[in-house]
Amino acid sequence: MYGAAGAPAQSASVPVVHSLRQPSPQATGVSFMNNQKQQKPTLSGQRFKTRKRDEKERFDPTQFQDCIIQGLTETGTDLEAVAKFLDASGAKLDYRRYAETLFDILVAGGMLAPGGTLADDMMRTDVCVFAAQEDLETMQAFAQVFNKLIRRYKYLEKGFEDEVKKLLLFLKGFSESERNKLAMLTGVLLANGTLNASILNSLYNENLVKEGVSAAFAVKLFKSWINEKDINAVAASLRKVSMDNRLMELFPANKQSVEHFTKYFTEAGLKELSEYVRNQQTIGARKELQKELQEQMSRGDPFKDIILYVKEEMKKNNIPEPVVIGIVWSSVMSTVEWNKKEELVAEQAIKHLKQYSPLLAAFTTQGQSELTLLLKIQEYCYDNIHFMKAFQKIVVLFYKAEVLSEEPILKWYKDAHVAKGKSVFLEQMKKFVEWLKNAEEESESETEEGD
Repeated sequence: MYGAAGAPAQSASVPVVHSLRQPSPQATGVSFMNNQKQQKPTLSGQRFKTRKRDEKERFDPTQFQDCIIQGLTETGTDLEAVAKFLDASGAKLDYRRYAETLFDILVAGGMLAPGGTLADDMMRTDVCVFAAQEDLETMQAFAQVFNKLIRRYKYLEKGFEDEVKKLLLFLKGFSESERNKLAMLTGVLLANGTLNASILNSLYNENLVKEGVSAAFAVKLFKSWINEKDINAVAASLRKVSMDNRLMELFPANKQSVEHFTKYFTEAGLKELSEYVRNQQTIGARKELQKELQEQMSRGDPFKDIILYVKEEMKKNNIPEPVVIGIVWSSVMSTVEWNKKEELVAEQAIKHLKQYSPLLAAFTTQGQSELTLLLKIQEYCYDNIHFMKAFQKIVVLFYKAEVLSEEPILKWYKDAHVAKGKSVFLEQMKKFVEWLKNAEEESESETEEGD
């Protein structure tokens, strides 16, 4: 029989034959793996041998301490022998892992408990910084031990820096003699570059500052540091880590003044450090003065208010008038967007400076201040090439406005000028200087006739 589509119709009595093809080995493998993933076997009662590299060695600083102390006891107080022992031991002992323990022993004689005390039940040695003589020569010798050790094992640098930071925080737990030795040692290590000046941050700890420990420690430290180098090298190291403006923080807030710092460190024999801090404070005050001055000018504050503010700052920060006139000049010249055309900038400058003449005149009451202003004008006109032809016009303007007087101008012309653009500016000023000399001579002759 045929169905509607013409295909032979399947008899109901004929059974449907299913494929008897066996699955491929690959298919069987996939099925087995899937089955494995679904039913993970659980293992019990079995032990596997761990590979040696996966085993974690137990942290045991006590055993390490015993090895180091035994070796130091055998070497005795001969620091050359100590350095050789430490050099050789680094090949056998794990300095990287036990760096803190190693440095605790070399400084304090044994492992330090929190707060800086030595544990009673621990071994200790007298071959250490704290048990040594309290003098600079001995601390210099110990500094060589640390220096050689860290040069040999460079990876100890970070650990040693962390150790010193910790020791500084523990200062209250040490005796005065121990603090003095540590201070001298730290100063020498800062001088030879083994330590970075950033470790001094630990001295700004509130409790250490409050009890005067930080300031006393700093005296010994800076003495040994300056003894090894000089104040300029010390200043450069402090500046590198932005510590040059923070030294007054060694004192509590109510004593953080230049006067107190200067008195304390000068009496302790560190006059050069006192002068350095005073200069730093003055530089900071000058920068702040210039910033505020520019803001006041940009706001258009009245000159009388600006003059009052500047004079108060001069008195408060002990800034001399010749320095102030330089700051005022720079501030006045920075408030304008100058024309780039040489023929137009002179006219623009005269108009601008005429407006600010009363402000400049307030700070040229001394001959040295006038001379300073003349030099500032000379340098500015040389450094800004569009102003080269404007120099004489500016000086004449200031003479007429009584910002400058005859004597400083004549002195500048004769021998007080600087090399920058000298020939150009002297030529510009030649006729005006001749006029000034003639006017001065006429004035003198009139005075004589009057007498």
